[in-house]
Amino acid sequence: MFLAVLATLSFAVSARAQSDWPYAGHDPGAQRFSPLKQINAKNVTKLRRAWTFHTGDAKDDANSEGAPLVIDGVLYFDAGKNVYALDPVTGLQIWKFETKGTRPRGMSYWPGDANTSPRLILGVSGGQMLALDAKAGKPADGFGDGGFVSGASPAAAPVIYHDLVITGENRVQSVRAWDAHTGKLVWTFYTKAQPGESGHETWLGKSWDAKFGTDVWSFMTLDAERGLVFVPIAPSGGTEYYGGERLGNSLYNDSLVALDAVTGKLVWYQQLVHHDLWDYDVPAPPTLFDVKRNGKTIPGVAEFSKQGTLFLFDRTNGAPLFGLEERPVAQSDVPGEVTSPTQPFPLKPPPLAPMSVSKSDIYNLTPEHAAFCKDLWEKNNFYNNGPFTPFGADPNKMAIVSPGREGAGNWSGVAFDPKLDYIFGTTDFNTAQVGRLVKGEKENPTGGPYEKIYPGGGIRYNTRYWDPKSGWPCLNPPWAELFAVNAKTGDIVWRVPFGTVDALAEKGFPHTGAPNTGSMIVTASGLLFIGATNDGRFRAFDARTGKELWTEKIDASAHTIPVTYMGKDGKQYVVIEAFGGPGIVAVSGYFNDAPGDSVIAFALP
Repeated sequence: MFLAVLATLSFAVSARAQSDWPYAGHDPGAQRFSPLKQINAKNVTKLRRAWTFHTGDAKDDANSEGAPLVIDGVLYFDAGKNVYALDPVTGLQIWKFETKGTRPRGMSYWPGDANTSPRLILGVSGGQMLALDAKAGKPADGFGDGGFVSGASPAAAPVIYHDLVITGENRVQSVRAWDAHTGKLVWTFYTKAQPGESGHETWLGKSWDAKFGTDVWSFMTLDAERGLVFVPIAPSGGTEYYGGERLGNSLYNDSLVALDAVTGKLVWYQQLVHHDLWDYDVPAPPTLFDVKRNGKTIPGVAEFSKQGTLFLFDRTNGAPLFGLEERPVAQSDVPGEVTSPTQPFPLKPPPLAPMSVSKSDIYNLTPEHAAFCKDLWEKNNFYNNGPFTPFGADPNKMAIVSPGREGAGNWSGVAFDPKLDYIFGTTDFNTAQVGRLVKGEKENPTGGPYEKIYPGGGIRYNTRYWDPKSGWPCLNPPWAELFAVNAKTGDIVWRVPFGTVDALAEKGFPHTGAPNTGSMIVTASGLLFIGATNDGRFRAFDARTGKELWTEKIDASAHTIPVTYMGKDGKQYVVIEAFGGPGIVAVSGYFNDAPGDSVIAFALP
């Protein structure tokens, strides 16, 4: 009887454990960490599908770079066009709301109050923000005009702070806060430093008056205790690879910015790229973490960059945790260009992707592809002058830049395990970008005197050093890696190839890594779950070692964020959206994977 009572109590506690996943990153700081332990390294191989939900939408509409939300016994998700509510244990539909199109990176949940029902808030097509009544699945009364606020269209899930909905937007060069009850504007922070503001002087000449601007297209995060919002900012408008018409460092382009959540006032910033000529915008959700050093708790924030460097700062003041230095980089000889003489590099950890390329790095595994890559190099007289090599205008040679514009890191960012103090991430696509600048015509749509051209030889109009027919890069693998960094020391703990190219695995090369974008989660049982790769697989890894423990072929590739929760039946579920490569994730055309419409839940038998 005593044992039976213990078992009953244990089940009751287990059933209550972390039944919700209320934010895309699980917590407002995007650690993506779950305290659940039911699924562990010993039993993960027994995972089986518990249910599969098909949206039934046109497969080109099923698009997401977000995560489902699980709150009070309901699983919510948007799939590129429509918003759904499901039973998280059975996968049965509760309601569906049809839109003309949703923005790609998820939605947020506001819990409401005594007078207002909980709301789901997201960006939709037509430059609008939508609030849905989470229980009824209909536009929320009292919010904007029939549930819609025009002129506000968050590209990613807004930050919710008390009764504020804080949005980053890629059309209005600002971060804005709105009243969660009414949808009325509360404050605005301009991400392009305005006249009279600190940073305005970094827009040299007439560049501030030009159309060039700033963009917030990825997830923002929140330190709720301190009331700080962390914003990753990108450049927008004009030419990406020629900066003669936007001279200067142009704050707050390519910066991580901390704002006061109540007022929108600037607290601190760190610019991670000066005078960007590589499309190295700041793409990832800033992940918040705490570590102890010398008996003191340090509040940190991690930002993984396209250029392959992992920046770690004190989130209260922006001070680097392991040092930061400005290093000289290659300079441009293009007329009218003024390159930044230096770029910022963290002292630890070292770069997590190659930032330089030489001829010795050319792919050498299978003869036919190796010959293709060597011929392409020689035909175009490629050159690289180290990290941040700018594109030149010499018609007799062509720059090869690593990483390319998709970056080593992208919107997927990192996860944090507070038990291990490990930061986890992936390098998305270890290939290089190639090209040169030429004089543009008057009708040049980029608006600048130069435009970028790319080599022929099979990759005309592409920016990557690869064979577009196969999708294989022309640099030696691994083409993607999964890694862990110790947040206490800044040291790399482990790194392993991530993903499989089936055609090469059949030839005896199973560990090449594969192009990917998508995020991971980590659990207290020491498991790391991730889809992301374009090989159509969902995987679990040992968080301590990086060893792959479980792999499942799924309906389509999952370029999304998995979630995990304890169902009311006492089972731990792991859910992934498998929508494949359509929509925003395929804009640059490097996934080569088929579309899908599945939301898949796994659990132990």
